[in-house]
Amino acid sequence: MSVAAISYDPVRILADFAGRRGITFPLLSDAGSATIKRYGILNTTIDPKNELYGYPFPGTFIVDRNGVVTSRIFEPIYQERSTIASVLVRLGQQIDATATRVSGSHLSLTSYTTDQIATLGTHLSLVLDVRPAARVHVYAPGTKYRAVTVRLDRHAFLKMSPTVYPKPSFYVFKPLKEQVLVYSDPFKLTMTIAVGAVTPRKGPLKITGTLSYQACDDRVCYLPESVPLEWNLPVAR
Repeated sequence: MSVAAISYDPVRILADFAGRRGITFPLLSDAGSATIKRYGILNTTIDPKNELYGYPFPGTFIVDRNGVVTSRIFEPIYQERSTIASVLVRLGQQIDATATRVSGSHLSLTSYTTDQIATLGTHLSLVLDVRPAARVHVYAPGTKYRAVTVRLDRHAFLKMSPTVYPKPSFYVFKPLKEQVLVYSDPFKLTMTIAVGAVTPRKGPLKITGTLSYQACDDRVCYLPESVPLEWNLPVAR
């Protein structure tokens, strides 16, 4: 995979910016915003007489080896951007990340952040790779039973989005002739977060929460359980 950024800025501006920020991937100068216009992402809310005219709406395109756009992700305001690692995880890709393994009675999980360091305004993801034990399932949202749920403790310096759940499967409980939504194979839960403009002056941000679930097998539904969660996220200031 390779990354490139396109901007309407001239080459000298991009070269200076890349040098100051230590950017090593290509920054492409789009003279007259020609490519931006061809992709239909020119920011039309800016007056053509304004010196900022030519900005695109902020976003990321994923392009395959044949030059075909397979996905695109856009942000509501240009000051906030999703990291590439966060985008890839949300699209179902695997990334290399330092992870922590935690075990419950009937499942194990691996937790990590998509990025080792957060910067102000960036959107990154907290990830849980969950593996139910053999012949065990946990309930998915949308059932009348206790579904697997992530609860993050409120944090004054973070904006947090709801948990994203994968598509569940159907399980038929024959004694009751009941069909329910479950996860029996390994699955991934993601939570997108953004660091606010004000952060503690020292140390990483400590993010805590719990994963709650009820596990069942073909004969028994076990008591509900909760697993503590914790991420320590350094912030570049």
